[in-house]
Amino acid sequence: MSNTASGLPIGRGLLYLIVAGAAWGTAGAAASLVYRASDLGPIALSFWRCALGCVLLTAFHLLRPRTRRTAGSEPLGRRGMRAGATGLGLAVFQTAYFAAVETTGLAVGTVVTLGAGPVLIALGARLTLGERLGGVGVAAVAGALTGLAVLSFGAGGASVRPWGVLLALLSAAAYSVMTLLTRKWGRDGGRDAADTSVWAFAVTSVCLLPFALAEGIVPHTAEPVRLGWLLAYIASVPTAVAYALYFAGAAAVRSATVSVIMLLEPVGAAVLAVVLLGEHLTAPTLAGTLLMLGSVAGLAVAETRGARRREPRPA
Repeated sequence: MSNTASGLPIGRGLLYLIVAGAAWGTAGAAASLVYRASDLGPIALSFWRCALGCVLLTAFHLLRPRTRRTAGSEPLGRRGMRAGATGLGLAVFQTAYFAAVETTGLAVGTVVTLGAGPVLIALGARLTLGERLGGVGVAAVAGALTGLAVLSFGAGGASVRPWGVLLALLSAAAYSVMTLLTRKWGRDGGRDAADTSVWAFAVTSVCLLPFALAEGIVPHTAEPVRLGWLLAYIASVPTAVAYALYFAGAAAVRSATVSVIMLLEPVGAAVLAVVLLGEHLTAPTLAGTLLMLGSVAGLAVAETRGARRREPRPA
């Protein structure tokens, strides 16, 4: 199996992304349970997620066997720029997502965030990486925007709140920028994924700390044990594990493919929202969701066919 510029086989990169997407799908449900068990706000929750995740990633990084790394010759200024950009993207992505979940619910917040992400990634890849959308791509973007409109305004404000949708779109924009940058740096033979994860979460924690202090960084709860387990889970599975796998996989796999695989998150989150949290998907919400996911599927097909046409034929 061929290796990419990042050194990771494409098949393994796809597996990493699948596991990361499935793990991410549980983060919103865990956040909803945190909100029910305490008065912790979305910024403070995002801070604890990143800070505890950074501790876990640092411990893993220090304990793993030393390997020869090619990134050691990378200039310090470029390392700092990459860590800062990724950390800022993470801060906006996670905090806006948790705020969207708190405002408009887990199912809608997750579907909008991860449904709009592939469209924004496709547009960004066209502008920054030179990837063409084509007629099918344009139709997919239009369909996704229509789905967003139906999802946002078709439920009469009962299940979907416009402010929550805007927060989810902000989260999607940050996620898209982070994905495009990771892919671009992976093409250039970027840094070790573990290094990227540790420094990104360190930067994110520093960025969020003053806002978390203003919001209330210490939670008040009548169920401290339950809250502790929830925070530990959020920091470990959908954060430390998932993001380490995501950064490794996203550096090796095409951006459009990354965005499609990450649709495992909204699907899983929607199921958990209905089964575990008792949320209801109304007919307009379901129609908007199907429009968005159908548009993304069409975009994925177009991107896959385009990639096959660009592959060199064997002699």
